[in-house]
Amino acid sequence: MQKNQKKGSSVQDLLGIKTFTRYGLSTKNGELVFYLVSPTNISVLSHTSIETKIHHLMMLLSTHPEIEIVCTDSQECFDDNKAFLLDRLREEQNPQVRKLLRKDVDFLDRAQAEMSTARQFLFALRCKNMKPEQVFTAANAVEKTISEQGFEAHRMKKAEIKRFLATYFEASMNGDAMPDGDGEQYLEQEEEDA
Repeated sequence: MQKNQKKGSSVQDLLGIKTFTRYGLSTKNGELVFYLVSPTNISVLSHTSIETKIHHLMMLLSTHPEIEIVCTDSQECFDDNKAFLLDRLREEQNPQVRKLLRKDVDFLDRAQAEMSTARQFLFALRCKNMKPEQVFTAANAVEKTISEQGFEAHRMKKAEIKRFLATYFEASMNGDAMPDGDGEQYLEQEEEDA
């Protein structure tokens, strides 16, 4: 009797991520190199300065059309936690527990308000069919152009990329401490126990 086993996909497979590389992430669609951009507070800039920033961004994208732009929260979102607490508050009969739940909701409101403008902006360079030395050259050229166009940015290291992915996929605020591969920490534990 032959068993037909369906092989399950890992999260990495579903996302198309193969592994971390020296410069970024290897995916099924090429290597991704990320640059974390320091945001500019445009509310204090003149109309002319904003137009100049837009022009510089257009120049960057026309020089390197392979660059992708990512805008995401830089902090964890508490919406699901708040919804859970509000549901519990509606159901709870004990006044002392209701008081504690209300305090928790208020705490999340304050934390969310403090982080409401916490966004991070990334440029992602997709390098298709390139050898590592070609990726290095392309990554340096893009970093130079980003700087020449007046953007403050740096190439993200592995820990920063892991933190970004964890926040983006709402997995953990400690993304930089997550293992590189699905379940890797359990294999390491088994080796230590043996």
